[in-house]
Amino acid sequence: MSVPDIVLRGGRVIDPESGLDAVQDVVIAAGQVTQISSALPRTGADLDVAGLVVTAGFVDLHSHVNDIAGFALQALDGVTTALELEAGITPVDAAYRRAAAGGRPVNYGFATSWALARMEEMAGISLDGRLATFLANMASQAWQRPATPPQVTAILARLSADLADGALGIGVLVGYAPATDPAEYLQVAGLAAEAGVPTFTHARDMVEMVPRTRIDGAEEIVRAAGQTGAQMHYCHVNSTSQRHIDRVLHLVSQAQAAGARVSTEAYPYGSGMTGIGAAFLAPERLGERGLSPSSLTYAPTGERVASEARLRELRQADPGGLAIIELLDENDPADRELLMSSLTFPGAIVASDAMPLTWTGPAPDPPDWPLPSTAITHPRTAGTFSRALRLLTRDGGRLGLAEALGKCSLHPARLLQDRVPAMRRKGRLQAGSDADIVVLDPATISDQASYANSTRPSAGIRHVLVNGTFVVRDGNLVAGALPGRPVRADPR
Repeated sequence: MSVPDIVLRGGRVIDPESGLDAVQDVVIAAGQVTQISSALPRTGADLDVAGLVVTAGFVDLHSHVNDIAGFALQALDGVTTALELEAGITPVDAAYRRAAAGGRPVNYGFATSWALARMEEMAGISLDGRLATFLANMASQAWQRPATPPQVTAILARLSADLADGALGIGVLVGYAPATDPAEYLQVAGLAAEAGVPTFTHARDMVEMVPRTRIDGAEEIVRAAGQTGAQMHYCHVNSTSQRHIDRVLHLVSQAQAAGARVSTEAYPYGSGMTGIGAAFLAPERLGERGLSPSSLTYAPTGERVASEARLRELRQADPGGLAIIELLDENDPADRELLMSSLTFPGAIVASDAMPLTWTGPAPDPPDWPLPSTAITHPRTAGTFSRALRLLTRDGGRLGLAEALGKCSLHPARLLQDRVPAMRRKGRLQAGSDADIVVLDPATISDQASYANSTRPSAGIRHVLVNGTFVVRDGNLVAGALPGRPVRADPR
């Protein structure tokens, strides 16, 4: 055995895949777990973690974070791999190169972006491999209209080129372009099936909300899985389904029982966040979701939107400006039960939908730590995984710790492992796995971020290692630690 770099001594080791749940020592060398055993000889590399849980680092399939400060918040929540899959990025090669040049504290990766491919083809927008390009142009009607057959061909060609460059799948923001022909969505799913990659969908409108919708959003995802055989991942089923979650989950369950490859994810918050220029936030459409302008809080100013006139003004001036959207009431028992249903659904994955930081003043470079009060985001960026574990295992929770941890690590890793075999070494804690590890206190783990204090790090996360390097130690961020590596499919 190679000389260990670190030995995590005497913790309760939980491996969601093998079912191991025992007090053991974990030996780490050269970025990998090399041995898990008991009563190993003492070394100079020992770190006593008795009384704590040692488990696989969390794999976030749905992170829109784009800077080191945001990823640091996620690391302090136990995340070791943060992937941009729902929106995606185009071209992906530019995104990977930029991330590698700047360094990241956690592992990173990207899907290709259907929405950006549409923007390029239908609106003539130049692409630069940044999510900010989508946010800045999200309100443009040009990319949202139905595409002609030649345009669809060009869009599919752009997606195919990104897949050849190692994209992890296809992100499909169809909910932001609800006039899209359902046949185009099926063609995207067919491309995914042919390439052997998953899709990640922000669903179209529910029929209960928009009776005139071209196709019910849940039905569309399930139909595509059944007709094409593609792996269709249903992003944040909690926020797009709202009070229709039970109907949607029943539909997904039926499809799964029939053999369709449909998976779901959820985050444990009642409010969402997106660019204020989103199609479904137009003043005339808020009523479809039971919303009003005052349901929105505009992050750059912290203002609760006062009127339809003010909403139109903000959408015109800053369509990509982020806004918190009140969807479900976390304090209402019925709404809380709906959130729990989306989290406890069999096989459901915990994913954050973490958002970029909005700076209400000049952004320091490098960012101060702790972050100043001028940094604003949704609390899910800082607290999703700790909050989910608290709710699922302690505060009225109904899952065992190992099962809840699997939703944060093993299940997301498995979803990607056919496309990226390296993911077979993540989401697990066993000899040969990557040393992406979180050490936590199961009695105290909890979110601390709130809507008023959105960047407050989680409690109970004691240590986080990424590729065998401490990113969080003794509950504190390790300054300058940037051991994140790309998660990328091999070119085909």
